[in-house]
Amino acid sequence: MVIEGKKILVAVTGSIAAYKSAFLIRLLLQAGAQVKVVMSKAAIDFITPLTLSTLSKNPVHSDFTENPDAGLWTNHVEFGTWADLMVVAPLSANTLSKMATGQCDNFLMAVYMSARCPIMLAPAMDHDMMIHTATTENIEKLKSFGHQILSPGYGELASGLVGKGRMAEPEEIFQEVVSFFNPELPLKGKKVLVTAGPTYEMIDPVRFIGNFSSGKMGFEIGRALADCGASVQLVSGPVSQFIQHSHIKIHKVTSADEMAEVCEKIFPETDIAVLAAAVADFKPKNKATSKIKKSLKALSLNLEATTDIAAKLGKQKRPDQLLIGFALETDNEQENATKKLVAKNFDMIVLNSLNDEGAGFGTDTNKITLIWPNNKTMNFGLKPKKQVAKDIVSEIIKLTSK
Repeated sequence: MVIEGKKILVAVTGSIAAYKSAFLIRLLLQAGAQVKVVMSKAAIDFITPLTLSTLSKNPVHSDFTENPDAGLWTNHVEFGTWADLMVVAPLSANTLSKMATGQCDNFLMAVYMSARCPIMLAPAMDHDMMIHTATTENIEKLKSFGHQILSPGYGELASGLVGKGRMAEPEEIFQEVVSFFNPELPLKGKKVLVTAGPTYEMIDPVRFIGNFSSGKMGFEIGRALADCGASVQLVSGPVSQFIQHSHIKIHKVTSADEMAEVCEKIFPETDIAVLAAAVADFKPKNKATSKIKKSLKALSLNLEATTDIAAKLGKQKRPDQLLIGFALETDNEQENATKKLVAKNFDMIVLNSLNDEGAGFGTDTNKITLIWPNNKTMNFGLKPKKQVAKDIVSEIIKLTSK
């Protein structure tokens, strides 16, 4: 792992988001990093030093003299010079202000002022505090110091208000740490579009035409691309999958037309597009405005073709863009996949066969064959979808270097 052996100092300040620091510390340790923790006195009201010392496997310090009776003094300079990276998560409005003005009135601030390493800051506060002029000016000042600011998220806050101010999730902070220690990630700076999951084509307000796609493959591909440094726009049909990644933005859609609209908007700005979604081929020509009653003896649906997203993007594709497609087949698998590769102007197609046990919809595994326009093929055995995604992304990286 990129951060194995790296020395990371996690500073925790007084915020309800302090509980998230425990999850961050665990992620860092699991990746092989060494972690030490310092806390402000206010942070102790939200999470105990015992919790963080147990997780980090190191004593946690919040004062210059942790045991005054024993005459023990904690050297703040040692913390500041030990670390390869200092991550302040959460960063309260109060500590943010002190950092911007150099007010060194507690142990955590003394460590900060002594730090020789880069600083990463994850603000957490109520929405009105976040957008206050004093806060925005202090953030700009800290940026001018060369500190990296991890933008807080939008959502429900501890006050009950909804707005911007939630600390970046531990998984997001972790990914930023990984990116910091590996600025030469193979897809860093690349903009990628990924589609995932099924589409639902409404028959009436309660029924739809759909398929069994779980979205697992598309989500794992999105994660693998983001882990390699890409900025991913993940357009997902209705699925239960969840992903939290600082380099992934999710667009939720329901129908093929909705997915097409979002993809056409994003595609011109992308370097790579991976179309892993199982888009419905047909939709009802007329959708009933109220529930169709079962009392009908028979029901006929007049269907029409949905938007062919792959074909539209294939026609728009520039020479400097890569377009990767998927083919799920049951008969003449390789022949049909090759025809689709050519017809849609793909640079590579991923073939799945429903005849292969453990492959296809709803499984945690997949078995694929990759096909290129020069008739080159590459077969892979049955693997977890997470590993399959890495195999696919590895070949995408090779295509970007040509």
